[in-house]
Amino acid sequence: MFSFFKRKKRDVFAPVDGQLLTLESVDDEVFSQRMAGDGLAILPVGEIFTAPIDGVVSKIFSTNHAYSVKSDQDLEVMVHIGLETVALKGEGFERLAQEGDEVKAGDPIIKADLNYIKAHAKDIVTPILITDESKYEAIDKNTNVVITGDAIMEVI
Repeated sequence: MFSFFKRKKRDVFAPVDGQLLTLESVDDEVFSQRMAGDGLAILPVGEIFTAPIDGVVSKIFSTNHAYSVKSDQDLEVMVHIGLETVALKGEGFERLAQEGDEVKAGDPIIKADLNYIKAHAKDIVTPILITDESKYEAIDKNTNVVITGDAIMEVI
């Protein structure tokens, strides 16, 4: 009867090819304890990181190791490429989009040299987070091997 009050389900898509992991398995308390938001992580095998949702690129860190895309509704998704990668000071990362760009899920945002990151950072595991600024009731998570563009989370 009041179905128009129900929140719409929105899919979050894999920003890169790889194996999905739970956040609890990430060797960094900020992510494993959900201090930066809830979501999943991915062990990437591809080097092009894309928009996980349709929206606007709301933030690309100056070191290009992380970015966020915000939908025109109330969902923001952050992709953090690798662990302790801010210390790389941008080495191994190439920006393919700019803050403020309107993007569709699957549009390229960052190119990452995974071999460089493996050699110089703690890990290449990449958390994909629904930020604390997002309004949601629940997140259904997928933990399979995925390719870029596969649905990995459904946010309600």
